[in-house]
Amino acid sequence: MITGSKIILRSKLLDDALNDYAWQTDDELSHLDAARPLDINFMEYFSVYKRQLRYPSLISHQFAIETPDGNHIGNCSFYHFDENKSETELGIMIGNRHYWDKCYGTDAINTLVNHIFSQTSIKHIYLKTLDSNIRAQKCFHKCGFTKYGHSAMGVYKFTLMEIYRSNWEKQQQKT
Repeated sequence: MITGSKIILRSKLLDDALNDYAWQTDDELSHLDAARPLDINFMEYFSVYKRQLRYPSLISHQFAIETPDGNHIGNCSFYHFDENKSETELGIMIGNRHYWDKCYGTDAINTLVNHIFSQTSIKHIYLKTLDSNIRAQKCFHKCGFTKYGHSAMGVYKFTLMEIYRSNWEKQQQKT
């Protein structure tokens, strides 16, 4: 477990599957993740989910975002973990809308970035978010990420953002 000020990042559990399925079949949440909603039934999803928990990826680290009272509100991860390039990509989703715009995402990002930079040799974290997702961009900027470009994939247009260990260390010295 990794504790932030408002959240706890913990390992994914089988009990998270129902929330994750609901979020991945939700039209709005899928759009914000630049994906199509899942179109498989829960039993098919659960079978794949169990396999992914049993055999986790070596280049992807997934966490459930939980409130201190045990409410699973979303997920975050770092993936494309590349020790040779000393970089990784970050992703987050607050699936429970009751926790939007209340700084839970900000705390989860800060907590995950602190974990990555303090527990790994990674020097560069990057991410992409939809150009239209201004709320996410403001959140990432608040966490120290800066824009460095744009990209497109199919119909989706993305803002690319990044943070370097050196900038994170400067932020840590100020606090």
